[in-house]
Amino acid sequence: MSRRDEMFVPPIVLDQASEIPLHRQIRHQLAHAIRDGVVRNGARLPSTRLLAKLLRVSRNTVFTAYEELAADDLIRGERGAGMRVNDGSTAPEVSWVAVNRVIDAANYPAKIVAFGDPDGNPLYVRF
Repeated sequence: MSRRDEMFVPPIVLDQASEIPLHRQIRHQLAHAIRDGVVRNGARLPSTRLLAKLLRVSRNTVFTAYEELAADDLIRGERGAGMRVNDGSTAPEVSWVAVNRVIDAANYPAKIVAFGDPDGNPLYVRF
C-alpha cells in the first residue's frame, strides 16, 4: 500500500447534547482538518460504514456529512477507492466577480446581496 493510499481518520469529537446536528458536527470538524492541512491532499477517508462505526452514529449521518463536504469541493469520491481529500485542482474558486459576470450575462434586472454563512461560505441572494 503506497503512502497515498493510507487511510486517515482525523480526530472527531461529537456532542450528542448539542443543538447542532451530528452530520454538521462531522462536516465542520472534517472541513477544518482539511483546510488546516491536518488531512493532506489526496488522503483517503474512512468509508461511511467504518466512520459510522467508529463514531457510533448512523451510516446516513456520515453519508450526509460526506455529501456536504463533496458539495463544498473538499472531498471527492473515486470508484473503488472511497472518498479522498480534493487537491483543489478540479474546480475553480468562486468569486464575486464570477457571480457578477453570470448575472450580467443573463440580462435579468436584479439586486444582489452577498454575505457569508456561519462557516464562512459565500452566499448570494437575488431579489
